[in-house]
Amino acid sequence: MRFAKLTAALLLGVGLSACASIDTATRNAPVDAPALRAAALPLDVREVRVSVPRSLKVSEANRYLPGGDIVWREDAPGDRHAQVGAILKTALEQGVAGLPEGAVPVVLDVELTRFHALSEKARYTIGGVHAIQFTYTLRDAETGAALTPPKFVKADFKALGGQAAIDAERQGITQKVRITAHLAEVIRTELGTPDGYRAQATGLIGALNQL
Repeated sequence: MRFAKLTAALLLGVGLSACASIDTATRNAPVDAPALRAAALPLDVREVRVSVPRSLKVSEANRYLPGGDIVWREDAPGDRHAQVGAILKTALEQGVAGLPEGAVPVVLDVELTRFHALSEKARYTIGGVHAIQFTYTLRDAETGAALTPPKFVKADFKALGGQAAIDAERQGITQKVRITAHLAEVIRTELGTPDGYRAQATGLIGALNQL
């Protein structure tokens, strides 16, 4: 049994390194290293672990571009690191639950690098972009050994603003609802399809939101 799982893990490593993609760079790897494709073998995700480093700066500024690494207002004032970590974990767990039944037992180990929802001013006027980015590693579910190098995922997408945001909220479609659904689909696509997830184009606002 152990031999079979080890063989599967080795096959995963070989298969993942076989494909390359220009716009899905891997952090902490050489510039010319191939990007990894987590869908090389069906995965059995046993656990999702989410880390939100305390070094990420929280901004409570009510500006169109409030800066910082974490901007989140829909929960009551409190530990923003814990709040966005809970959103990310819920979303990723929903996403991996939709994957086909797999043969390689893994832990999805995720570190958040940015969670930039909208300030109140942007939410009820011009809208903007939800800039949500993270790095993940697949680990052996028994030993904890890394089966893949860290992989960066840029999950930014356009946010609602003005009357569209108000109308959505009246239907119960809050920022949290939209972000959770989007991130679930992002990880499902990243782990479950041959090409993985490709970042959306978010235009000038998306670029400014990285500042």
